[in-house]
Amino acid sequence: MAGNREFFNRRLHSLLGVIPVGLFLIQHLVINHFATRGEESFNKAAGFMENLPFRIFLETFIIFLPLLFHAIYGLYIAFTAKNNVSRFGFFRNWMFMLQRFTGVITLIFVSWHVWQTRIQAALGQEVNFDMMASILSNPFMLWFYIIGVISTIFHFSNGLWSFCVSWGITLSPRSQVISTYVTIVIFIALSIVGIRAITAFI
Repeated sequence: MAGNREFFNRRLHSLLGVIPVGLFLIQHLVINHFATRGEESFNKAAGFMENLPFRIFLETFIIFLPLLFHAIYGLYIAFTAKNNVSRFGFFRNWMFMLQRFTGVITLIFVSWHVWQTRIQAALGQEVNFDMMASILSNPFMLWFYIIGVISTIFHFSNGLWSFCVSWGITLSPRSQVISTYVTIVIFIALSIVGIRAITAFI
């Protein structure tokens, strides 16, 4: 029974990391990328998201609760996993270790970002271009966001590879090699989007 429960939890953890959390990450990066077109463009995109019908319901059940489960169970996996990169320096072993490492960084970053934006919005502040520009005017916060965004994107991209394996999408060695290249391209593409969005606020 315990083995079946852990198998189910790991599959659910993997699924939620892609749907809906991963899809929300992509959507969030796209909205932020509107900052590259100027302050007005970003504020319109952010305002559209703020005014979605049933926004509180959607954020709670489609984003925050799945993210909370993924984060808590992810910490369990991170601190119980046995990394063997010192003995076996294979590429996937390094990816395994980095997945756990970036997961912890991502949790810290996302928690702080939620505090600086969503919680402050609930306290009456407006989430707009000026808010992000003010946050990123601090050099420490700028690098914190750059590292946090890159870690989050890596965690999603590499997790997408694991998702395809654990859900039986890529079973053959060849398909896993192909998916490695695909997820590397996804990581690079989303990183460019994320970094361009950050620098647009400076």
